[in-house]
Amino acid sequence: MTDRRLAFHNLLCKILSCPIEGEQCRCYFQPPESIKMNYPAIVYSLDDVDKTYANDGVYLSNRRYAVTVIDKDPDTSLVQKVTNLPMSRFDRHFKKDNLNHYIFNVYF
Repeated sequence: MTDRRLAFHNLLCKILSCPIEGEQCRCYFQPPESIKMNYPAIVYSLDDVDKTYANDGVYLSNRRYAVTVIDKDPDTSLVQKVTNLPMSRFDRHFKKDNLNHYIFNVYF
């Protein structure tokens, strides 16, 4: 399952045009509060696992991630890029500390 999350991480890094790891990476998986983020950024976490059962067992499981695009620019192109992902749904927007937060639910 980790490989699937890493593939999702790589996809989000591609959207941000940042490296997949290191100090220049601006894509964060469940970051601790102590981390200093660079913006624009994407923060994501596992939100739910939907399971489909068949023949007395789990036939299929889909992971839903809560993806937050954080940017100072209210018209950031990152919103459209995340919207264009298959199985992506915009949830809400809010502004905090002069940063725009766009929340998406993405199945991957």
